[in-house]
Amino acid sequence: MARRIELMAPAGSFESLTAAIQAGADSVYFGVEQLNMRVKASSNFTLGDIPRVMAMCRQNGVKAYLTINTIIYTHDITIMKSIIDIAIKNKVNAVIASDQAVMTYARRVGMPVHISTQANVSNIDSLEFYSAYADAVVLARELTLKQVSAITKEIRRRKITGPSEELMKVEVFGHGALCMAISGKCYLSLHSAYSSANRGACVQNCRRSYVVTDKEQGIEFEVDNQYIMSAKDLCTIDFLDQLIGSGASILKLEGRGRSADYVHTVTKCYREAIDACYMGLYSKELVKYWKEQLSTVFNRGFWDGYYLGRTIGEWSHDYGSKATKKKVYLGRGLKYFEYSRAAEFRIEAQSLSVGNEILITGPTTGVVQTRINEIRVNDIPTDTVHKGDIISIPLPDRVRPADKLYKLVDV
Repeated sequence: MARRIELMAPAGSFESLTAAIQAGADSVYFGVEQLNMRVKASSNFTLGDIPRVMAMCRQNGVKAYLTINTIIYTHDITIMKSIIDIAIKNKVNAVIASDQAVMTYARRVGMPVHISTQANVSNIDSLEFYSAYADAVVLARELTLKQVSAITKEIRRRKITGPSEELMKVEVFGHGALCMAISGKCYLSLHSAYSSANRGACVQNCRRSYVVTDKEQGIEFEVDNQYIMSAKDLCTIDFLDQLIGSGASILKLEGRGRSADYVHTVTKCYREAIDACYMGLYSKELVKYWKEQLSTVFNRGFWDGYYLGRTIGEWSHDYGSKATKKKVYLGRGLKYFEYSRAAEFRIEAQSLSVGNEILITGPTTGVVQTRINEIRVNDIPTDTVHKGDIISIPLPDRVRPADKLYKLVDV
């Protein structure tokens, strides 16, 4: 554990980017418009956003990696080159790629590369091959910790270096959604909806329930015991010390399609857990606490992936999230009073009472989570407010106009 592991968080929006930085990420990864594996996400960055993304990251001492990890067709090459050129101009730390066209152009123009998990690197010789193009490799998700350890040891033994002339870094997934396919290379969405997962446009039809039909007799059976193609979410926090001990250099959290509060909660838990490992404070009691926190945001249930020797996945028993808390939209911010440290909101839906737990999100604010101990309407204290009310609440954290206000309730 000589080199401290880097915590890489997902950033699918400015809200999530701010949340990741607030929660202690060492680096973030993001995509722009097209040629990234979350092209269908509701709020993708644009090419014009790259300068602002990089300015935020540099200001906070956080590295940023740009994903260009889809399959590249001939008609994509021009835009791919344009994206890399803009990335170089704005000093993006590296691009994440799986297609040789991206790697070749990046090497030609001097852009650092991380090899994506879609390349399915599962052995030391494959990693050594990619060392001609990249400084880091995201290993296949199906490897065990023993296999990861063997690869990192062999990197040191062979002294395998990348273009930077430093020892190759190994990157592994630590938390988040797992695809049923080998390292995410699935064609189910393409065949059923003509929407390719390998172009970042997966419709996630593997997450649904299915009926099996006997073609000879027409008898139908519903597969009702579990969602047999929908894997539970990966969670490594309860053996994070072993994962760090495997020699991996970068721990990657999945979730560019998730909300800012998801990014904040997951990043914060893994930040605390990593720090605890290096400080000798990692314990079962803390792991229990972190898993309780992780359970409050979107998840399909947790399992340890293939790291501990599993040969088959664990599948979800229900559709959708198993989060123990859900967000209820209340309204938007109007103004913040610096002198009194209070925020004003307009309630647009539902009700809010003293004692409720709230969540505030915004592109600059990131994530603020607290419990209400006082509410005022027209400067008069009140216990409960409703739709249409303009309220003020004490809030030490600065919020901005148009920030979204939610109430957190137990599921």
